[in-house]
Amino acid sequence: MTSRASPSQRLEPLRHAKTDVLEIAYHEAGPADGPVAILLHGYPYDIHSYVDVVPLLAAKGIRAIVPYLRGYGPTRFFDPATQRSGEQAAIGADLLALMDALAIPRAVFAGYDWGGRAACVGAALWPERCSGLVCVNGYLIQDIAHALVPAPVEREVAYWYQWYFQTERGRAGLAAHRRDITRLLWQQWSPNWRFDDACFERTAAAHDNPDFVEVVIHSYRHRYGLAAGDPRYAEIQRRLAVLPAITVPAITLDGEDDRVVPSTDGSANAAKFTGRRVHRVVPRAGHNLPQEEPEAFASAVMELING
Repeated sequence: MTSRASPSQRLEPLRHAKTDVLEIAYHEAGPADGPVAILLHGYPYDIHSYVDVVPLLAAKGIRAIVPYLRGYGPTRFFDPATQRSGEQAAIGADLLALMDALAIPRAVFAGYDWGGRAACVGAALWPERCSGLVCVNGYLIQDIAHALVPAPVEREVAYWYQWYFQTERGRAGLAAHRRDITRLLWQQWSPNWRFDDACFERTAAAHDNPDFVEVVIHSYRHRYGLAAGDPRYAEIQRRLAVLPAITVPAITLDGEDDRVVPSTDGSANAAKFTGRRVHRVVPRAGHNLPQEEPEAFASAVMELING
């Protein structure tokens, strides 16, 4: 195992890219002419999930780009009137818009949770822009048409925060107690991860973004068909509704001790990967796999880049 970054070490400096909707804050490391990997974080995390992945990739000559998703950190909407959408089509569109803004023709898309979903959206809809996919928990494009079909009870328990966010009490609770909710979810989802207060605060500060609550609430309502999407992404969402296959080379990872999405052998969604795909279970890892086991995540990215 390589040495880990200090819990207070930050991914800095930040750069900014302008798209039609957002000014996206991102960190970049590695040679400017190297093969590109875009690393996408989830909820309730931030770019520091990749604080130990980035130097591993940069040392191998990879240009690593780690953006703050909409609603997180210094990323900002330009127009106060723009819907603060957290729907899958929006975060997928943001990935493509960031690539266009930075003139990146192709990249490995890598992520987990929301970021894994954005990566899956990008890989499925724009395979010509994706040289490979690394995704935690397999195929993450949401089947919104069937989202209200109940899951096994033990799975429903883990989704308590999603049910909470369907209510106005939940919206108020997230606004008032976002740090308490974040800490509890980290503890529940990753039982083997020992993070300290400095590590926690480094990420929790990203949730002070003025759009964080609205984006998060919309994401968890839209995925169940209980909130309308932003019309600008309607065509993308229409394409996602058919649950398109992922044709690019893919490595999917599960954390052995992920307590929100239990690890599997990968067979359940294997049909959604029509290109070369490898599935691995990472021992001891929970839901925040790149921060808990950065060597395993970085190795998957490098394996795709090296072909």
